[in-house]
Amino acid sequence: MLRSPAARLFTVLLPLLLVAMAAAACSPPAPAQSGLVLYNGQHPETTAALVQAFEKRTGITVSVRSDDEDVLVDQLAAEGRRSPADVIYTENSPALEYLSRHHLLARLPRRLLTRLPPRYRSPAGDWVGVSARVSVLVYNSRQLAPSQLPRHVLGLASPRFAGKLAIAPDETDFQPVVTAVAEAYGNRRALAWLEGLRRNGAAHVYADNEAVTAAVNAGQAELGLIDQYYWYRLRSELGAGEMHSAIAFLAPGDPGYVLDVSGAGVLTSSRHKKAAESFLSFLLSRTGQEIIAHSDSFEYPLAAGVAAHAGLRPLSSLRPDPISLAALGDGQRAVYLMRRASLLP
Repeated sequence: MLRSPAARLFTVLLPLLLVAMAAAACSPPAPAQSGLVLYNGQHPETTAALVQAFEKRTGITVSVRSDDEDVLVDQLAAEGRRSPADVIYTENSPALEYLSRHHLLARLPRRLLTRLPPRYRSPAGDWVGVSARVSVLVYNSRQLAPSQLPRHVLGLASPRFAGKLAIAPDETDFQPVVTAVAEAYGNRRALAWLEGLRRNGAAHVYADNEAVTAAVNAGQAELGLIDQYYWYRLRSELGAGEMHSAIAFLAPGDPGYVLDVSGAGVLTSSRHKKAAESFLSFLLSRTGQEIIAHSDSFEYPLAAGVAAHAGLRPLSSLRPDPISLAALGDGQRAVYLMRRASLLP
């Protein structure tokens, strides 16, 4: 039987078409996106400014998903190596240490790690610090005088503060303080201290440190323990004339006086590791650090040569507990103790 030219051409091309289809079926799927995916547990407005500047400088697009850092860490643990995330940016080092210890962060090149002193970067070399805050007392200046404040964090459990203390046990910023107390005094004494906080703060339990700060400023509670930037943010929002509170530092070296390091790492799941490393490099660049220094997040930039917001006490003058990032760990010790003290479910 004679076949048309079109039929003969189809006969020749069909095997080639089948081979191409088979090869396509065996090939790995293309990445879902060409830019970066950032899981952001940091201040959304400041992160947005950082992302915008990075995109303008590099042409690399960044898709941001913001949530509480503990929510993001739980999601990354569930997603594992299937995660679409390239970078995680957190408020506190324990969140990053948790990911590090579960092998979810990629090791970073030395050129990135050495941008900061060892006290501000991962002990394992898989994340870098970006900024920092320090824990302070916030107190209602109409109800308490500075001379009435405890000099040591253990004093917050004193019966004289019964019904006067505001607490936010679910706040991840609180975990480093709990760990520091346990490191300094042991688990038994830390547990007794936490039970005292639970009793003193039973009438004033809040979801986060923003609420603690607002409650103290409004006179609903007399004092609380927060990171300093919450107070500065509230003052920026309300104006100095509406502030009826102040902050005070605990004694130098006290375990309640903790420098909390915020940082970022590249996920092992990332398909764009070089671009992700570029984003971390930008966070530590002078431009990135200046954005942080002049933003309304009121954090301390960590790279050398960039001064903090003029309203903050200089970083070099702080005298926090010398606890290391390795000793602060992944937060699980703090969570365990808070559950034992019935501060967490």
